[in-house]
Amino acid sequence: MKTILITGANGFTGQHACRHFVQKGLQVAAVSRYKNSSVPGVHSHIADLTKVEQVNALIKMTQPDYVLHLAGKNAVGESWLEPLAYMESNMMSTLYLLDALRSVPQCRVVVIGSMLSYVPADGQAPPSPYSMSKSFQTWGALGWAHLFQQQIMIAKSSNLVGPGPSNGICGLLARASVEAEAGTRTAPFKLSSLIEERDYLDVRDAVAAYERILEYGIPGSVYPVASGLNRTLGDIVNALKPLTEKELPIQSDQLSGYVPPAPIQTQLTRDLGWSPAFALEDSLRDALVYFRQLGLTKR
Repeated sequence: MKTILITGANGFTGQHACRHFVQKGLQVAAVSRYKNSSVPGVHSHIADLTKVEQVNALIKMTQPDYVLHLAGKNAVGESWLEPLAYMESNMMSTLYLLDALRSVPQCRVVVIGSMLSYVPADGQAPPSPYSMSKSFQTWGALGWAHLFQQQIMIAKSSNLVGPGPSNGICGLLARASVEAEAGTRTAPFKLSSLIEERDYLDVRDAVAAYERILEYGIPGSVYPVASGLNRTLGDIVNALKPLTEKELPIQSDQLSGYVPPAPIQTQLTRDLGWSPAFALEDSLRDALVYFRQLGLTKR
């Protein structure tokens, strides 16, 4: 039986990844920083990936065939307050992990990058310390793949949605909608703008893409994991309305001179035999069900 090591196992995507690979028949080494994974069938490990000795011990113990590196900090606002912590968590922990994996040369690794990373050669500047840390993470991982001939791929995911403890905009809107249903929220939900466009993808589709990249990806490549379709925040709000019993009040600002981003090109990932399976409405419905089951239903 092959072993996959999943970092960030207690996170939104990590929990789905653990369930997915257990169902696929792999031995799952679920790594988290503070507490064991609650997913049945995994082998839990506690490790601080910013501590090189703990990372080395983890790899020596697990000897993985695959690694899905999800761990790291991902709050843009917080990154302005703790920029060095973001560099340590996102860049240095990745390099510690990849260096330890030099002892397991057959291991195939997917590092989760960010659509917010930037390319200095294009004349771009980092919009936030989070963006800078994820950019350095990607460059470091690709450099490591080249220098040490390791089988490392990058997956850059768009905004993930679906059931689970998500702090993404769809998760926040779903939770607020359930609170409005329960009568525990009357304040409007504040959005930057209803016309701002983003790409949204079900977290379960993302995990399925990671599996294809782990199995068939070309080392040193960057794979976009996205739906390829932009939706406005207004689209998300309108999609939630028929799924809830009480409409969530929305307060939004107006953007002047807004230029929507181009759709994300996903052909490179689709060429691996992957395509999204979940409609956005189903993802939002499942997110609502998750938050209702937390006890936010009407009393």
